[in-house]
Amino acid sequence: MSLILQDVKKSYREPGGTVLPILNIARFELADGEQMALLGPSGGGKTTLLNVISGITAPDSGSVTIDGVDIAKLHEVGRDRFRARKIGFVFQTFNLLPAFTALENVLVGMTFAGLGGDRGRAGHLLERVGLGHRLHHRPPQMSVGEQQRVAVARALANRPSLVLADEPTANVDASNQQNILDLIRESCREGGVSLLMVTHSLEAAGQFDRVNKLADFNHPRGQG
Repeated sequence: MSLILQDVKKSYREPGGTVLPILNIARFELADGEQMALLGPSGGGKTTLLNVISGITAPDSGSVTIDGVDIAKLHEVGRDRFRARKIGFVFQTFNLLPAFTALENVLVGMTFAGLGGDRGRAGHLLERVGLGHRLHHRPPQMSVGEQQRVAVARALANRPSLVLADEPTANVDASNQQNILDLIRESCREGGVSLLMVTHSLEAAGQFDRVNKLADFNHPRGQG
């Protein structure tokens, strides 16, 4: 899945009325099947960028073209449907449903994508992230690291064409950080899936063939 951002701008209005520019990207590209790590400090716009790419947030202006479809032109429901079918998102804050088990959280991801409830695939994904023994536990019964691994399994459940990962190892203990990275990267490589990971970790980013700084593309106040 190819990804092209062209002249994308996004700002937020603070309570006092001040407009705070977050994104100002002239052009950004990710090739089909490419894996990129994008480095940036906390508060630097990394999460906003992923939200714009995934269609969670609409840009103020510009185009976000994924496989020839400018999702910035879609209405909110259209963006939601596109994301469910084409994009896997590993959220930094997990976004799991607390009343649902790990298995059910992964199955919900499949349902939104129109794939039905493939319990075998859901269970296999959870086994791959080391949670085969926690299928029927709910998020409040799990550690933070276990919840992140459920989130990774859910992101891969819909067989996406593009995976967006927001600091996927930030809340995982050191012994599982490499497992999470390997799982995401290997799964994307096997399926020819494009991967964009944003992080502030030089160690995590250093494992990617292509590493860029968000500041190389983003000039929110017009500099550069």
